[in-house]
Amino acid sequence: MKMKKMDILITGVGGQGVVLASDIIGEAALAAGFDVKKTDTLGMAQRGGSVVSHVRLAERVWSPLIKEGEVDLLLAFEKLEAARWSHYLKKNAVAIINSYEQPPLSVSLGQEKYLTDDEIVAALKRRTDKIYLIDGNKKAQELGNVRTVNIFMLGCFAAFAPLEIDVWKNTISARLPERLREINLKAFEMGRKEIEGVRI
Repeated sequence: MKMKKMDILITGVGGQGVVLASDIIGEAALAAGFDVKKTDTLGMAQRGGSVVSHVRLAERVWSPLIKEGEVDLLLAFEKLEAARWSHYLKKNAVAIINSYEQPPLSVSLGQEKYLTDDEIVAALKRRTDKIYLIDGNKKAQELGNVRTVNIFMLGCFAAFAPLEIDVWKNTISARLPERLREINLKAFEMGRKEIEGVRI
């Protein structure tokens, strides 16, 4: 049986754990037998700048970069970043958006305005109706550590990925230090449950 191809774009800002999340997706997919290619772009990531990861998985992958209009799933840790990359979505792609807001420097300097939720959703709806807007930071805070938001969002993503849950859990456990495993595995499970019933 041919493996399902999936092109994933993960966006956010520096400090949110975008690269770790994309690494875990890649490692889990490799463990499941997929060929994987990924690449990361960090724009002043240390200062809260834009961070983007392309992750491609299939039976055979030739290039790490996803072409505009070919993303199957957008996983956005910051909502303005979701709108900024919405043109990469293919028709009827899935968009999972953390409702967290962190205005970029250009907004702070008054060079552009931060989009409203309606404007962000409208940008996404030009490509798809499969939009999930989730308050990931709030859920991570409920667990006692907002830094688990990236693993919470991975749990949301896992509902759409062609990977078994045990592969996810084993990969997360192997990637994180022991002191962080339990809370992050809880965040992953919470994300899996959260995705149900939140579609716009």
